[in-house]
Amino acid sequence: MRLGPDITRAAALIGDPGRANMLLALMDGCALTARELADEAGVTPSTASSHLAKLRSGGLISERKEGRNRYYAIAGSAVADLLEQHLILSERLGHLRSRPGSRAPALKCSRVCYDHLAGTMAVWMYAQLRSFRFLAGTGERLRLTRKGQAFVSDFGIEIEIQGLNSDRERLCRPCRDWSEQSDHLGGILGAAFLDRFLALGWARRIAKTRIVDFTPPGERHFRRVFGSGAL
Repeated sequence: MRLGPDITRAAALIGDPGRANMLLALMDGCALTARELADEAGVTPSTASSHLAKLRSGGLISERKEGRNRYYAIAGSAVADLLEQHLILSERLGHLRSRPGSRAPALKCSRVCYDHLAGTMAVWMYAQLRSFRFLAGTGERLRLTRKGQAFVSDFGIEIEIQGLNSDRERLCRPCRDWSEQSDHLGGILGAAFLDRFLALGWARRIAKTRIVDFTPPGERHFRRVFGSGAL
């Protein structure tokens, strides 16, 4: 008998098409009801209840009750990271949906990855932050520099940087992008940038999708700020 982590349980839970569709529907950081997840998975309510019970038992989703409704969400960033890595591997191996849908280009351009921005625009932003030396470090050891702290503050993001910079993975970390096969910015800072884009009106979330839709003026502001490294 071999000791150590058992990867088969999580793999089996994710491997069912219905449960996989439910998990991917939650990858924008939202919380959905069993009825909504049944629609996403294309299964009956009773089948959805069975799937949700298994996912919750396996630690992949969380559940909360509000009034008469129960809402389900991804059980933290570690689960979201696992799903993103599955997407990356599937893209690399050519395991693609036979009918990607009309929203595929928009999804690849800019989307939510659990709580932060992903896609072509996010990868470009991350590269620019590195090129201006606002972010420094190698591999997973990413940190926000003093120049970066000034930029973030001037951009209107208020987070307790000093306390978090010692916990670099929580503050800022590279997150592999499945559609670009390169890194975008995750962590608390990645989430704060997305929140700021939405607050400024540069972009909006498309309901019931992971798409982040930048307005033409918003995209121009985005390109100017991260293209020049100055506000």
